[in-house]
Amino acid sequence: MKIFASRTPYRSRRRRRLALKEGSRYTLLMVLAVLFLAPFLWLVSIALKTQSQLAIFPILFWPSQADWQNFVQALTLVPFWNYAANSVILAMIYAVLTTFSSALVGFGFARLKGRGKRLWFVVLLSTMMLPQIVTLIPTYVLFARLNLVNTYWPWALWGVGASPFLVFLYRQFFAAIPIDLEEAAILDGCGYGQIFWRIFLPLSLPVIVTAFLLSFVWVWGDYVTPTLLLSQDNTTLAVAISASYVDPNNDPLPNVQAAAALLYILPEIVVFFFAQRYFVRGIVTSGLKG
Repeated sequence: MKIFASRTPYRSRRRRRLALKEGSRYTLLMVLAVLFLAPFLWLVSIALKTQSQLAIFPILFWPSQADWQNFVQALTLVPFWNYAANSVILAMIYAVLTTFSSALVGFGFARLKGRGKRLWFVVLLSTMMLPQIVTLIPTYVLFARLNLVNTYWPWALWGVGASPFLVFLYRQFFAAIPIDLEEAAILDGCGYGQIFWRIFLPLSLPVIVTAFLLSFVWVWGDYVTPTLLLSQDNTTLAVAISASYVDPNNDPLPNVQAAAALLYILPEIVVFFFAQRYFVRGIVTSGLKG
């Protein structure tokens, strides 16, 4: 009885420490969630304000009366849907091609044998360290000499060339698949092309979804490349939102621009909400084996 009584305070203190630890973790997560959510809430606040409310000092965090007309103007002041269609076409071209090409390259690095394979894989990963600004001018000069400026062909060529990061994701996932499946398929007379299509690709649905979402968002949110390679007529929604919303005096309309930005990011939020299960699984399972 004395031993049991002496252990009871220790267990209660341990429970309190664990509860305090869990409480501090949840508090930290809530603080971080608020910090990450604050810019989005500020964007919503600006999108619902009138021009007069934007000029009020001190600054109002939330408008007293929402002005939903900003969203109507965001859709009517510029050909919003035409620019959105351009963005969807570009993003789909790149996402479909790079998802497939990255899967092929990742399969080769994971399952095929060849001299210098590790060296080439290191070279591939090292290209991710190059900032975009370094290759910006050479890229423009290259496509200008090929007469591909003001066309969508650059995105198709980038898609065919695969993405180093997505190749890494596929390679990690394919390397974690047991070799017994591959050996059994070879014994049944399958070549590596059939192994890729019939076994590895169907098993990699989470990585496929992850690769497609990442590549789609990369193009959908890109501002620099369309500004450099496309004209005003066939440019994307990101470029149009940044400079097209002005009043008759050519003064910017930040509330209408914020409303357009909300409409711009809404598809990404909806798609990620429905596909987050596959997205998280694809990221996690791609790091199981080096």
